[in-house]
Amino acid sequence: MVIADAGLVEAAAVGGKWAAILGAGFWAGMINVVVGSGTLVSFPVLVLCGYPPLVANISNNIGLVGGGLSGTLGYRHELRRNAGLARVLLPASLGGGIVGAALLLVLPDDAFRTIVPVLIAAGLVMVVAGPFVQRAAARRAAEDPEGAADAGPSSGRRAALLGGTLVVGVYGGYFGAAQGILVVGLLSILTSESLQSVNAVKNLLVTGVNLVAAVVFMAVAWDSIDWLAVALIAVGATLGGVVGARVGRRLPPGLMRGLIVAIGTVAIVNLVFFS
Repeated sequence: MVIADAGLVEAAAVGGKWAAILGAGFWAGMINVVVGSGTLVSFPVLVLCGYPPLVANISNNIGLVGGGLSGTLGYRHELRRNAGLARVLLPASLGGGIVGAALLLVLPDDAFRTIVPVLIAAGLVMVVAGPFVQRAAARRAAEDPEGAADAGPSSGRRAALLGGTLVVGVYGGYFGAAQGILVVGLLSILTSESLQSVNAVKNLLVTGVNLVAAVVFMAVAWDSIDWLAVALIAVGATLGGVVGARVGRRLPPGLMRGLIVAIGTVAIVNLVFFS
């Protein structure tokens, strides 16, 4: 009788652990599509469930690919309207993701973790400042429409956009927490696209980084992957990505920007005081 009760308790504990990981994957997938920073939900849950940090990081990265794919598909209409921008930036993101994944396997965990809060704060500043920068550019274009049309984006701005995308890709391949916030901030400052358009491109770039990082991990770090955790995160994140795309595409720009700032601020507090 005691043995049977112990077995039931153990089964309930295992079931609760699986439910927690599945739920964390769902919330991470939804948050990633709408804002970014879903890793800050799913990664700590995996660690709390007993997975070593490296295994949790790699397994989480692979599992979240499903949510990125479903979210990108949900934003396909906005993405088509910005296909040119996506084609330019995607190679930089992919290259950065490969480098970041390789760095994860050779550098200590604290190498990037110490600057994560600073990076998130910078991304939030760019998200908030983006509309002001865009309005200033629109005023200049209205004052000199012919000059603005002839000049196009400056070479310096294009270089900053590509370089910034590459750096964020490296960070995303290494850890990825709030990678989406950094991409949204970068595109808000350096392009004139709407926030929904920026979000669509962000989903593609972040998914691309996670995908190439996953390939690197499967090729050279197979022993550090827990496939049950991957499966649970993937199922939850894929469903969360579908829901996130439906919710995110209906949010007005002001509300979405406020949500990004709120979640980013919570992420900074969590990393500074509780990690």
